[in-house]
Amino acid sequence: MIVVFWLEAAGDAAQPRHAVFGPAALGEALRFAESLRARRRAGEAISHVAIQSELPDAVGPAGVADPDQGYAHYKRRLDPAVPLGRPPRPPK
Repeated sequence: MIVVFWLEAAGDAAQPRHAVFGPAALGEALRFAESLRARRRAGEAISHVAIQSELPDAVGPAGVADPDQGYAHYKRRLDPAVPLGRPPRPPK
């Protein structure tokens, strides 16, 4: 699903709003978000327009926050014997 979030001012407070779109409706969601931005440019009290998606085919497997002890987060290392990171600075 794709969700567009925004705030609308109501007096001194801001009211959170959202609109939900299906996983295949990215174009529609983008057009809706742009219409909110156009309304803001026209003077309406709209702010913080944002799009968030959680698509069924793009969500990672459960447990990614707890990787195995030997997990290396680098996608590619030509030689695992070469230490990672910047080399130490020589003393002045």
